[in-house]
Amino acid sequence: MNKIVLEDKEIFPSKVVCIGRNYMEHIKELNNEVPEDMVFFIKPNSAISNKLDFPKNQNSCHYEAEISFLIEDNKISAVSFGLDLTLREVQSKLKEKGLPWERAKSFDGAAVFSKLVNFDGDISKLGIELYINGELKQKGDYSLMINKPLEIIKEANSFLSFEDGDILMSGTPCGVGAFKKGDLFVGKILFENKIIVEQEFFVS
Repeated sequence: MNKIVLEDKEIFPSKVVCIGRNYMEHIKELNNEVPEDMVFFIKPNSAISNKLDFPKNQNSCHYEAEISFLIEDNKISAVSFGLDLTLREVQSKLKEKGLPWERAKSFDGAAVFSKLVNFDGDISKLGIELYINGELKQKGDYSLMINKPLEIIKEANSFLSFEDGDILMSGTPCGVGAFKKGDLFVGKILFENKIIVEQEFFVS
């Protein structure tokens, strides 16, 4: 089982629950329709990593930075910087045929997380930033989310159960794009505009 780290504690999530199309500007940049209902997909434990490796046997891969939450007792207990890696060309072909996205979003190493930090504050004050090679690529916050994290948890509970230690990825703001080996990512989670999580990822 793959793990994530909360301070000195190792956690083994059974799954990563993701929501798509949760920022309006991101919907626009991919020319997607605004969904009537929340769009969910799952990444398995095998997708979880603390390293950013370019997918094997692929020519292109996109990054999507997301405020990510540890769920315990069906509540948010910690926060992390997460990357939802996406094979965009594969995803586009699957979407055209109305097929599921697992080949594009659930491959090994497709859910990359920083270390977690305990969090019991006001989630409406959270924000996220992603820098690649020193350039700000993505910036977003709670106020820009179409569906808020507590609403997402409630809706998810209508058809699945969160096991203690599962992760919720809350969607990505605009600015997604391709990356390559040798890139240096710096992911930040902010609370009241102060950094509470900061981690580097070197693409190997």
